[in-house]
Amino acid sequence: MTAPLIDPFQRAISYLRVSVTDRCDFRCVYCMSENMSFLPKKELLTLEELDRMCSAFIDMGVEKLRITGGEPLVRRGIMTFFNTMTRHLESGALQELTLTTNGSQLERFAGDLFAAGVRRVNISLDTLDDQKFADITRWGRLPQVLRGVDAAQKAGMRVKINVVALKGFNEDELFDLVEWCAGRDMDLTFIEVMPMGDIGNEDRLDQYWPLKDLRARLAERYTLKELAERTGGPARYVALEETGQKIGFITPLTHNFCESCNRVRLTCTGELYMCLGQEDMADLRPALRNHLGDDTALQTHIREAITRKPKGHDFDYARQSVDGRVSRHMSHTGG
Repeated sequence: MTAPLIDPFQRAISYLRVSVTDRCDFRCVYCMSENMSFLPKKELLTLEELDRMCSAFIDMGVEKLRITGGEPLVRRGIMTFFNTMTRHLESGALQELTLTTNGSQLERFAGDLFAAGVRRVNISLDTLDDQKFADITRWGRLPQVLRGVDAAQKAGMRVKINVVALKGFNEDELFDLVEWCAGRDMDLTFIEVMPMGDIGNEDRLDQYWPLKDLRARLAERYTLKELAERTGGPARYVALEETGQKIGFITPLTHNFCESCNRVRLTCTGELYMCLGQEDMADLRPALRNHLGDDTALQTHIREAITRKPKGHDFDYARQSVDGRVSRHMSHTGG
């Protein structure tokens, strides 16, 4: 049962993204509606179940674990989970433990996260303007997040800033964001907005800023050098010769990045999604809960699910419509 996980297209699955909660203290307009209905807490995997689930994947060759949400740091007791994962780092079975966060709670948790073995963190931040930040997050406050960035760097973590490219919103901040990250020695990744879940009155076609256009604007000011670096993930990277920083582009709508996909996503309720952009999933909860002393059934179900991993997603904004839309919110699957 310790053989590596290989999908039908001979891709080794070595990266697991785990949503530990669907709850968030922000309500970003491209992610969720303002009046969200969250899952009853009793439906979520317990921290002990999350440990067991992640450990099963690690036993089968997962080397990178990214904790997501919702906002993962709003989950009560979450540091208990991080601390239990430390044993896999110490054994060498797990190469990296990291998280994606909105930064709101980092001022509280940065030191503890570093102590648990977290060395890198991705912080979602779409604007450096106080009012625009309040508008897009609905409930967030920029100074709180900036203090979180400070705390993460002070603790010793490498910070990457993730920016969702939004037409008419942060186009005018492109160079400010690049220079701010360069001045703090932070890498920066731009992401195209994805068609996931009902977001109320917002229109994703109105929000959509193709990264080929963003990249062309960068090239007007900087010299972009292609990097051969591949992480198995969706980003393609360039270096800006003038600043020395690395810029990533995640382009699910204008470039299908699936050929080297090495990841699967586990929801906070124990559902395994083999592809972010497909509805097919495997519910691992029965195998987890009906066999408390034995992970054989759980690992069998995981292996069966991997045989259904598709070649790629179907996201498409062509013909002025949103095709390939999936019904669940990003906060449910994991950002």
